Amino acid sequence: MVNQGASNGMALDAMLDSEHPIKVAAAEFAAASLVYPGSDDFDHERWAAAAEFGVQGLMIPTEYGGQGRSAVEGALTFEGLGLGCPDNGFVFALAAQSFAMQRALITAGNETQRKRWLPELAAGTAIGSFAMSEPDAGSDTGAITTTATPTPDGYALNGTKAWVTLAPVADVIIVFATTDPTKGHWGINGFILETTRPGVTIGPVQRKMGINTCPFSEVTFTDCAVSADDMLGNPGAGGSVFSSAVEAERAFLYAAQMGSMERVMNLSIARARSREAYGQPIGGFQAISHKIAEMKLRHESARLLIYKAAELYDRGDGMTMAGALAKLQTSDMAVQSALDAMRIFGAEGYTVDAGIEAELRDAIGGLSYSGTSEIARNLVSRLLRVDRPVRRAKN
Repeated sequence: MVNQGASNGMALDAMLDSEHPIKVAAAEFAAASLVYPGSDDFDHERWAAAAEFGVQGLMIPTEYGGQGRSAVEGALTFEGLGLGCPDNGFVFALAAQSFAMQRALITAGNETQRKRWLPELAAGTAIGSFAMSEPDAGSDTGAITTTATPTPDGYALNGTKAWVTLAPVADVIIVFATTDPTKGHWGINGFILETTRPGVTIGPVQRKMGINTCPFSEVTFTDCAVSADDMLGNPGAGGSVFSSAVEAERAFLYAAQMGSMERVMNLSIARARSREAYGQPIGGFQAISHKIAEMKLRHESARLLIYKAAELYDRGDGMTMAGALAKLQTSDMAVQSALDAMRIFGAEGYTVDAGIEAELRDAIGGLSYSGTSEIARNLVSRLLRVDRPVRRAKN
């Protein structure tokens, strides 16, 4: 990873400069080294190349083999990766490990757990997964049914996790289970364990609408023995560990999608300038030029929200509202920009070779991962206290 970097407290105009060296270096690396290999099978060679560049170790502390970069630098890097690499699935896989699984381990893991796994994750010699969602429990984490039943030696895990990112290729997994369903959120605990442990069954790769180079699958636990040493964080803290990791993921995971929005915009600009109709480039028609102007507006507003969330995170300030707004703006607007690109490309945009239809399919996934957009809107509404009745003075 290049040493040209941002620092906490950098000026906002420098942080958002499209030519910022971190973003440019990441985009150039992605364009050269993360080229789609022609198959949707997970590509271990590209994973190793990303690790050598420093992606997986970007935000891992230096004492564990990482670079200890800030959240702002992490967002800049993934914005560049999203800009330079049209394979959104592979960049999503890198981001999912970096901003969910690794953040949970860094913030809640004990020293033994960190020393065991963080150096390997940073080096790309191990791949990590993060399992909370279930077939009947997604954003409602208090409804999970995977159980951790106490045993003389620790706990026995039983249950099934669904749509687990990177599970088919993962070496280590963080799984959340309830030790007391009556306590809801407060009965949840997190555990970290290797995927080869007896009682862990990784299901087949699930077919998806998009981001196909990032494999998902179910993970089933059948009397899987874990000890107190495998617990992530304090007893009963699993819900908080999960919420904290997803709060960060909600903003930073979308930095890559923000980069892909810029790439789609650039493709649309090139199309508008090169395609002619009625004796002029189609960009000369207001119907086309206004679509591209709207793409720019969406992209810049998403950038402001994502980097606001990253700066708040680096300062140690609350970023719940900023993260939710960043997720909403980026995910919704990425879909709209991809749709507009389809219109700008016309019939060619509907073909696979043009690549625009893949951008649309990939963008739609952003409406669901890291919590649905509807859940994010609920979160924003609660923070604005719109559900609180007005207290009226008694006569």
